[in-house]
Amino acid sequence: MEKTSPFLFPGPVATANSLSILHLKRDLQIPTILKARDEDGDGYSEGKVVNTRFGSFPHSTLIGLPWGSQVRASKVDTGSRGRRGQGKDKKRKREESENAPNKAPKLEEDAEDLSTPNATKEEKEAVVASSGFIHILPPTPENWTSSLPHRTQVVYTPDYSYILHRLRARPGTRIIEAGAGSGSFTHASARAVYSGYPEDVGDAKKERKLGKVWSFEFHEQRHEKLQKEIQDHGLESIVQITHRDVCEEGFLVNGESPNAEAVFLDLPAPWLALPHLLRSPPSKAETNGSQPFISPLGPAAPVHICTFSPCIEQVQRTVSVMRTLGWVDIEMVELSQKRFEIRRERIGIDNGAQRGLQSVPASVEESVARLKEVEGTFKAFHESGDRPEASKKDRGNPNNRDKIIESLVERKVYKEGKLVHRTEPEVKTHTSYLVFAVLPQEWTVEDEARAREKWEVLIRTEEDKADGEGEMAMSKRQMKKAARQAQKEKAAELGPEAVKAEDTPDVDGMEVKE
Repeated sequence: MEKTSPFLFPGPVATANSLSILHLKRDLQIPTILKARDEDGDGYSEGKVVNTRFGSFPHSTLIGLPWGSQVRASKVDTGSRGRRGQGKDKKRKREESENAPNKAPKLEEDAEDLSTPNATKEEKEAVVASSGFIHILPPTPENWTSSLPHRTQVVYTPDYSYILHRLRARPGTRIIEAGAGSGSFTHASARAVYSGYPEDVGDAKKERKLGKVWSFEFHEQRHEKLQKEIQDHGLESIVQITHRDVCEEGFLVNGESPNAEAVFLDLPAPWLALPHLLRSPPSKAETNGSQPFISPLGPAAPVHICTFSPCIEQVQRTVSVMRTLGWVDIEMVELSQKRFEIRRERIGIDNGAQRGLQSVPASVEESVARLKEVEGTFKAFHESGDRPEASKKDRGNPNNRDKIIESLVERKVYKEGKLVHRTEPEVKTHTSYLVFAVLPQEWTVEDEARAREKWEVLIRTEEDKADGEGEMAMSKRQMKKAARQAQKEKAAELGPEAVKAEDTPDVDGMEVKE
């Protein structure tokens, strides 16, 4: 039975031995595999614990929670952390006397040695702390892109969502990906083409087209790590990883064609891989004749391609090779992502130092009251010497808990002020140039003959025009134009007085006038 991928079917709650995403803040997420037991022996009394800047979170407090739940931090017992013995090893201790350097160190033979393993220690129940909280989210390609370990520059969500749209990726599509890297586009494309596992077809009479991603990576270490992640995420039946340099060896897998309908190239030199993406053999392959040519592309539909290049020089060379090889509808697109910050701007000096609040008077009355207060303080200082605090009005702290709750409940300050939005001053994400193109379906002479038999084509020749045969029906506009021309010729011969309105030809019930 194939392992169900949490990226496709995460379930309603977080379960043990499954991948989850810990959301700390907007730009900080941590992927974590939840463990019911501390198999690594980290030494925490509460079992397996993940430490963050907002506190410590035992896995026992995360397992079983619905996705999207807010989790409070816990107080963990770190008293036994760092004393993970190896069983037979014993702690050595130096002699206190420095006068006997050649004396062998003693062994602690205490029965309650601290180096004994901590596996038999009972786990304690976690106690809620007040340090902070996180949210637990299901694994999705978007969350995985934000939290995955970067081995290379990744394709971010704004780019791969637009790329999959332009590649016509849908359930059942077969995609070739060259340059897998960290696996961001791999996970996104696997979800886009998923139409079921191979064993789910069963005894269905209607054959279902299964989508698949054929991914290629030339770097051996990156290939091994990505292959391990694909297996852990349950995507090995949808994604096939191959260690290969496609610029030299092409896209065939074990001599078989992927029959791809879409291609994504994230390579330093994509123009070197384009000669392998053909439907017909090139001239060199025909002259060699060593092996029959097998195309990696599907023969029954047009193929859409996208190349991901950070430099405009790469784009120029790629487009030049595409035109040579017969690709059409070539277009370059650049995506720039900017976030919008939406908040309310409130003006006032009596609400304390709060976020989104400008410390300026909101009205003339407030400004006059503030000036009177400053003048009163200044006058009291000169009258009482060095003790102006005696006459200063006690207004209290506007940022204490009671004041904040009162402002939220009674005044509803979150509705006060003007609602504004601003964009980021600069682009903070990685951008590249996306080149899209289409390779049309191959059209042979036999296909043309079959099409002519099915749909008859009438072609008008010069002989047909001379014999008056095959004349096409005139439109109303052409008939009106011809009628006006005839009327002008008649007026030129007989004079304008001879031409009367009743002699004007009628076209479809409408008189033609000069």
